[in-house]
This record gives sequence, structure tokens and C-alpha cells, in this order.
Amino acid sequence: MRFLHTSDWHLGRSFHQVGLLDAQAQFVDHLVETVRSESVDAVLVSGDIYDRAMPAPDTVRLLSEAVTRLTDAGATVVLSSGNHDSAIRLGFASELLARAGLHIRSTVDSIGTPVMVGDVAIYPLPYLEPSVTAGALGAAERTHAGVLDTAMQRVCADRLSRGARSVVMAHAFVTGGATSDSERDISVGGVSAVHPRLFEGADYVALGHLHGRQQVSESIRYSGSPIALSFSEATHTKGSWLVDLEPDGLHVELVEAPVARPLAVLRGDLDDLLANPAYAVHEDSWCQVTLTDPVRPLGAMEQVRRRFRHALVLQFDPQGVPTPVRSYADRSSAATPLEVCCDFLTHVRAGAPATDDERALLAEALEGVRTGADEATGADRRGIRAGAA
Repeated sequence: MRFLHTSDWHLGRSFHQVGLLDAQAQFVDHLVETVRSESVDAVLVSGDIYDRAMPAPDTVRLLSEAVTRLTDAGATVVLSSGNHDSAIRLGFASELLARAGLHIRSTVDSIGTPVMVGDVAIYPLPYLEPSVTAGALGAAERTHAGVLDTAMQRVCADRLSRGARSVVMAHAFVTGGATSDSERDISVGGVSAVHPRLFEGADYVALGHLHGRQQVSESIRYSGSPIALSFSEATHTKGSWLVDLEPDGLHVELVEAPVARPLAVLRGDLDDLLANPAYAVHEDSWCQVTLTDPVRPLGAMEQVRRRFRHALVLQFDPQGVPTPVRSYADRSSAATPLEVCCDFLTHVRAGAPATDDERALLAEALEGVRTGADEATGADRRGIRAGAA
């Protein structure tokens, strides 16, 4: 059997307030073409199909189009729920949809019942939140390891009764995996990892949850998210695993996903970033920029975007700035109101003092506040005298 292992689509996700739906639609196009060109028998999506438990209508529409096109291309499609998905919503009409080649597994009672593709048994495990599923599973421990161990006992019992080759789909943090900034914490009591030995006996384990493509062992792998979801993934090569499960062994290769827009993490002083030709390759990338100027430049984001128009994150890490001996509160305690305002402006701009024009504007504002307060106080006093009269 030949199948594609993918996961963590996170349909409907935004990247620093930029919607990703067009990039996700591009990935669906790529996936459909891969199914056709590589004669793929099944597409396995190991959790976090949606980014939110209540997805928006256009997000639901994209998933509907995706699974329709994949099944039309000749593949059996198997979806299992992740920690971002609503198990009930994702699993709606699953028994009916299975008749059309779309198999959705999101409930505890489905564990141990495989999806048969040829002579291979695929066991999709939905995300198992320990506090919710331990009782239903009869797990001895309300931990990730406890519920997954109990789930795998059901899988092993069914597999032994069939004597078939098997693939397990799971959404979990397995020991040996490397995290990214974009995954939601699923720890229980500070512990979220489960040992890979829980999956012993499976010919292949298709994991989801971690967004970086990686392998725990030759037969236990994360596909990672097909689209970068944080700047910590700037160096990732995104894609799916194309897996051939053959009688004499396992063959796995990467199918790279299209990149709608690359990521770049840039650091340096503003003048160098704007002038250095080495950065030209990043001018059309989504950029995270850290400025190291000792004094924070005025209008920094506007200046950065003159060259890097898709800059999304701007950070400051001033280099060579002397550390003040006195605290800001100490420096401002005995100052005049104008000095306090100018000193505050210098403080938030990492050392850039107020200009003469800015001092004049602040002085005018302070005078306006003072005279307005005096007029209000005078009016109050006149009102009191009139009332007394």
C-alpha cells in the first residue's frame, strides 16, 4: 500500500494576523496532484484538521472541497481529530461519509476498529485528553501515557486477531520529538510526552501535533504542519511523507509542499538592513526583524517596510546602550513636568532625546492642561460663591 502521511493542517489559522486560507488551498491543490501523480492509495491526516473548535464557514468549505477532490482522485481519506478540533463537529455524519471513502475517527468507541485499505489495517487514534477520556477507556492512569497505552491495547488485540500489517495514527507528543513555538501545550501536571515503545508492533506510526517534520525512529514519524505557523519554523522544509508499505519492508520519502511565501528572521542595525544587498533575497518574505541600533529609530516599522514590505514582527535589542545607575522612577521624582515628559520620551525610545520641536509641543500641551484646570477650578469657585449668595 502507498499512502501520504500529513497532519496539522490548522485550516483557518492566521500568521501574525495574516490569513493563511489561500496558502492552505494551494497545499490542497498540491496534495491532490500528488495523489494522482504518485498513485496514492490513502491520505492520512493525523489531527488538528482545523485550527479552532468552531471553524468559520469558508474554512469548513475548504475541507469539504479537499476531501471531495482527494477521494475523486482515487484515494481513501482518513482523518483523526487533534487537540484543536471539536471531536463532535469533525465527526458529524462519519458513518455515512465512510461509505464514500472518507473515514473520520474522533471518538473513544472507534478505537480498535481499523480502516482497511487493501490488506493493511489503519488504526486512527483521536486526540485523547486524559481528563476526558481516561474513564471511558478504563485507563489506570489519567495521563497521556495512561490513555494511549490503553488505546494501543485495543489496537494490538484487533491486529493480532487479523494478522494484518498495520498503521497507527496518533496525535501526541512522543519522546524524542522537537517542538516549535506554534504548538498548544497539552501537558498534564507538567508531563505531556509518551514513550515510543507504546506503539510497538505497528509497521508505521503516523504522528501529528509537532509542527516540525521529523522521525522518532524509522517507522515512527511526524509529518509536521504543511505550512509554517511561527517564525521558529523559518528553517523547516515542509511537506508530507510518502510511504510504501511493502511485504519486505518500509520505504519513506519526503514530498515537499509548495511555499506560498518564505519566512525570514533578520537581525541588525536599521541602516545595514536597508542597504545591504545580501538581504535582497528576503524582500518578498514574511519577516521578523530585530533592530540592534543603540537608539530606537523613529518610524522604525515604516522604514523597515520600505524594503521588506511583508515585515510582520518588529523587535528591539539595543546593543551598546549604557545601563543607567538610577532607576527611571528615581530620575523623574524631582523633575519638572516638562522634564518628566521629555525623559519618558527618551526612555521609551532607548536613548533618543526629545527634539526642540517635541519639547515645544509638550510644553504647549502641559500649559493647555494647566490653564484648562485653572479655568475649571475658577468656574467651580464662582459656582460655589453664587450658590452661597
